[in-house]
Amino acid sequence: GVTNQRETTVVWERSTGKPIHNAIVWQCRRTAPMCDRLKADGFDQVLLRKTGLVTDAYFSGTKLAWILENVPGARTRAERGELAFGTIDAFLLWRLSGGRLHATDVSNASRTLLFNIHEMRWDQEILDHLRIPESLLPEVVSSSAVYTETSPDVFGAPIPLAADAGDQPAATFGQACFDPGMAKNTYGTGCFMLLNTGPQAVPSSAGLLTTVGWRLGSPAAKPTYCLEGSVFIAGAAVQWLRDGLGLIRDSAQVEALAASVPDNGGVYLVPAFVGLGAPHWDAYARGTILGLTRGSTAGHLARATLESIAFQTRDVLEAMQRDAGLQLSALRADGGAARNALLMQFQADVLGVPVQRPLISETTALGAAYLAGLAVGIWESTDEIAKLWRLDQEFLPHMSQDQRDTLYKTWRKATQRSLAWADRA
Repeated sequence: GVTNQRETTVVWERSTGKPIHNAIVWQCRRTAPMCDRLKADGFDQVLLRKTGLVTDAYFSGTKLAWILENVPGARTRAERGELAFGTIDAFLLWRLSGGRLHATDVSNASRTLLFNIHEMRWDQEILDHLRIPESLLPEVVSSSAVYTETSPDVFGAPIPLAADAGDQPAATFGQACFDPGMAKNTYGTGCFMLLNTGPQAVPSSAGLLTTVGWRLGSPAAKPTYCLEGSVFIAGAAVQWLRDGLGLIRDSAQVEALAASVPDNGGVYLVPAFVGLGAPHWDAYARGTILGLTRGSTAGHLARATLESIAFQTRDVLEAMQRDAGLQLSALRADGGAARNALLMQFQADVLGVPVQRPLISETTALGAAYLAGLAVGIWESTDEIAKLWRLDQEFLPHMSQDQRDTLYKTWRKATQRSLAWADRA
C-alpha cells in the first residue's frame, strides 16, 4: 500500500523515469499569482463547482501548469506524449512497477484541481483552460484494489500493489472513521481535519474543501467523500522554534518548555509562514507574534506555538460544523504532534470536546495497510477493521466556557492582524 503527501508535483520522462524538474512541494507558493489570475477571470467558481477545491497554490494543477510554462521544452514534449505527471504516489507506483503502471487513486486525483469529483474523471474544460494535455495524466483507480505487481528486482520477488491513498484520507481510514459524521485530525507538518460525509459531496460555504476520501474495489463503486480543513503550518512551527530560533535542540523538548509557564502570558503566534489555509485561504498572510511584553519568555513563545495549532484546529472545526450542520462529540487525533500531551489537553479545552488518541498514532501508514489488506483478503470488511481501533488516551476538556471564549476571541483578533500582509506579485 502506498500513501503520500497529496499535492506535491512531479513530471518525468516516460522513457527513463527521470524527473525533468525538481518536485514542487505542496507548501510552495510560486503559483499564487497564477491563482490570482484564475480568480480575476472568474474561473475559480468553475474549479470550486467541479473539483470541490478553492483556487490556491496548494494544489498540484497550477504547479503542473507552471512546469509546462517554465521548463524549457516541457510543453512540446508533453504534447508528444513523452512525459508523465503525477503526485508522489503515482511516481512511486511507476517506479515500483518498473514503469508498467501510471496511475493515481481517487483521493489523490481529487487534489489536483483537474478532477471532477462528481463525475469521477479528469475534466476537459479545466485541462483546456490550464493548457494541460490529458496524455500527461495518470489513470484514476480505486484506493483499494490490486493494480499490478511490483517489479521483481525491487523486493526480490513480485508482490501486489494493492492500495493507494493520500496521507489524510489514509489517516482517516486508519482511524476507522467509516461512518458519516466521524472526524479525525492529523497533527504533522501541517494539520488536517477530515469529516466523513458518506456518499454525498457536501459543498462548503465556510472555506473548507470537498474532497474524495476513498473508493473501495470496483471503479463502479460509490466513493466516500469528506469535508476537509487544511492548516499549512502546525508541527512546522515547532521546527521553526528549533531551527530558526534555536530555542530547543529537539522538537520533543517543546512540551517541557511550554509547560515551564502556567499560560501564554498574553502571547499569540499566528504561524502564517506560507500564508493561511482553511478557512481563510490567504496566500499573502504572514507569520505574526502579538502580545509581547518585557515579561515574555521563551516558555511563553513555546506555549503560544503549541496553542496556535489548537486554535487553527478550532477555526477548521467551527467551519466544518457550520457546513455539515452537526456538533462533534469527540475528535480522533493522530500524527507526530499528537504525542504531545500538553497540546492534546489544550486542544480538548479549546474545543470543548474530548480528544481521543489511538494506540497507534501513525495512522496514515496504518490506513494504507488496511486498504491493501482489504484488496488481498486479509480483512473482509471495514466493520472488521473498525473493531481493531484501540484508545491510548482520552483528553477531556476542563476549561470554563468563559475562558475558552476569551482565548479564542483573542486568537481571532491576532489572526486578523496577519492577513494580507505580503504584497501581491
